[in-house]
Amino acid sequence: MNTSQETMLPKTENVTACMLIIGNEVLSGRTQDKNLSFLSTCLGEIGVDMREARIIPDDPATIIDTLNACRARFDYVFTTGGIGPTHDDITADCVAEAFDVPLEYHPEAMARLTAHYEAMGAEFNEARQRMARIPRGGGLIDNPVSTAPGFVIENVYVMAGVPKIMQAMVENVLPTLKGGEQLASITVTAQVPEGQIADEMGALQGEYDDINLGLYPFYGPQGAGVSVVARSRDKPRLAEVEEKIRAYFVRIDAPLVERPAK
Repeated sequence: MNTSQETMLPKTENVTACMLIIGNEVLSGRTQDKNLSFLSTCLGEIGVDMREARIIPDDPATIIDTLNACRARFDYVFTTGGIGPTHDDITADCVAEAFDVPLEYHPEAMARLTAHYEAMGAEFNEARQRMARIPRGGGLIDNPVSTAPGFVIENVYVMAGVPKIMQAMVENVLPTLKGGEQLASITVTAQVPEGQIADEMGALQGEYDDINLGLYPFYGPQGAGVSVVARSRDKPRLAEVEEKIRAYFVRIDAPLVERPAK
């Protein structure tokens, strides 16, 4: 990755991120997003919390307003989509406008793409040159799959929408990010309908409001069941919650199971 950050920055307690999925094709249902789960998992592994994800259209005002709101609120903003060679690939234009800087042909991006298309025996035409435009002050995000780079400017990371390319870009970005303390989690699964335990789990959430408590129901051959998942950075508190959940299930004679029934 061609930026000034080359090593993992020091960890802090709570680092947040937002993802903007840009494209009319996603909103219309023609294209199914496959990038959110990948990025969230990667960020979680280095202690960055994905707090929000938005799917927005190829509309300049929407992109600019959303980007400005999110980059002020979160430590990192990741965008996917809209950096190709066609007329509706407008993400770079919008990012430049959001930061109030010129959109320029980046010399290194031009050199890489020139060599790429020469090697292919293809014309590096005006449309393809659009992929070398980067907001002034931005750094390149390497693309080992198809050469056309993404870019980073301040806390905004602009990447391709094609999953294979996006994932390769993420792998280049991760070592440069400031990590936080990783969330720990516990899961207790029991053969009991979630409606039967909802009140008790709601009360437990109120008692431990610093812990994220979620109920995930399933239905299998043995009937209804539920997995209770608790997440926190406070491991002693997490252990307390797990003990109380297990004790409650024993008290109501709800059989504990290792995993949801298939």
